[in-house]
Amino acid sequence: MSQSVQIKNALISVYYKDNLEPIIRELNRLGVNIYSTGGTETFVRNLGIDVIPVEDLTSYPSILGGRVKTLHPKVFGGILARRSFDGDEQQLAQYEIPEIDLVIVDLYPFEETVKSGAAEEDVIEKIDIGGISLIRAAAKNFKDVVIIASKNDYGTLENILKTQEGATTIDQRRSFAHKAFNISSHYDSAIFQYFNQENPLPMFKQSIQSSQVLRYGENPHQAGVFYGNLDAMFTKLHGKELSYNNLVDVDAAVALIDEFTEPTVAILKHTNACGIASRSFIKEAWIDALACDPVSAFGGVIIANDEINAETATEISKIFYEVLIAPAYTDEAVSILQEKKNRIILVRQPVALPTKQFKTLLNGVIEQDKDAVIEGPAQMTPVTNRQPTEHELHDLFFANKVVKHTKSNTIVFAKNNQLMASGVGQTSRVDSLKQAVIKAKSFGFDLNGAVMASDAFFPFPDCAELAAEAGITAILQPGGSINDKLSVAMCNEKNISMVVTGVRHFKH
Repeated sequence: MSQSVQIKNALISVYYKDNLEPIIRELNRLGVNIYSTGGTETFVRNLGIDVIPVEDLTSYPSILGGRVKTLHPKVFGGILARRSFDGDEQQLAQYEIPEIDLVIVDLYPFEETVKSGAAEEDVIEKIDIGGISLIRAAAKNFKDVVIIASKNDYGTLENILKTQEGATTIDQRRSFAHKAFNISSHYDSAIFQYFNQENPLPMFKQSIQSSQVLRYGENPHQAGVFYGNLDAMFTKLHGKELSYNNLVDVDAAVALIDEFTEPTVAILKHTNACGIASRSFIKEAWIDALACDPVSAFGGVIIANDEINAETATEISKIFYEVLIAPAYTDEAVSILQEKKNRIILVRQPVALPTKQFKTLLNGVIEQDKDAVIEGPAQMTPVTNRQPTEHELHDLFFANKVVKHTKSNTIVFAKNNQLMASGVGQTSRVDSLKQAVIKAKSFGFDLNGAVMASDAFFPFPDCAELAAEAGITAILQPGGSINDKLSVAMCNEKNISMVVTGVRHFKH
């Protein structure tokens, strides 16, 4: 097996010409024959460097509006020929095919064209055929050929040309091939996803090019990696790198805060809100969010949907937290927040979020649509004699938003756009309610006049009875139990209102 291969002939055909010139000049210095097409050929010629048109090699012009340029045996024969096979070498000589030792090619910008909202005919024209074939052929024959399929590798290649005088090792070629197959598979996945939007085939394909190795996973003995571009989502102003658990909480925080338009602050712990409040000003929202449960707030993730000013930053800095997220900060606020060494301060950027969710499960993957529904007062149907007041409907809407983003079984108490307490993740809804009552009382909240929301129906009247005893005056639930009438009767007996939405929000 060949270990070192000297580059004698190169085929270069790229869409993006950025930083290509130094490589062209190095190849010229080394006496490498350069074959090229179209715009790349013109680019090389304009550098004053000799270039051989692919048409001269194949004796065929570019045809079909450029759809067919390199798809020819004299091109692919030179790339795919095995130098260690006598039969391959004899055929190269017989048909006068040069050995192509270096292929530099990139792909038409298919994903960018799709994102631009271009017409389908323009999208289809950006499905690369020749380029993807060249990449696969060169990568397949990595024992003898160098494949550069991304401008991100130009620097590495330039260094090899300079320091190794045009010779490459088998390890270098294998590494380039590895990267090339990643590019080609990602490209094919993007094309499939485009065609799979309407009447989708039941196939799971995901490809994410960027990644970040995390310190560890959920626990120190577990490895962890984030696949995605965090830099597009957040600008980090201060603090250490986000951990696996930070990211899980940050994801939950972003999903929750996006339900609110008025100035709101939420504090999350283990993906559940331990405090949230909406107010006219962000400082007041922070103070009332913290009041919900200042004990659980310790070490939590804080998120705001409005600018953090100096006064708010001063208040926030009084507690220990892991991560703070906001769309903006005043300069003075940043200076105050940066006084705490390890706090992570993030500016959230306006990035579109996925509409699908998936995770590994058993020996496969489950996928679902993101829960994008939330029921407001217009979707709340009263089922009791006592009708909810306008104020109660407003509070029920607030509570319902929190319920949607809290682990089942959950019960949420709210009043005046403030979370008063929640019972989270219990195996019994009654236990969740009891937990919420205890927490509310422990932090001095008066539940009289508060509202209650549940992520699922009440199959028994006990929750309605306990809620009434705690001072709750209005209840929201999805409805749908064959025993709904028992809970409705209990509400009527206790003179509290109940509304049903017809939509449940389980969160496991």
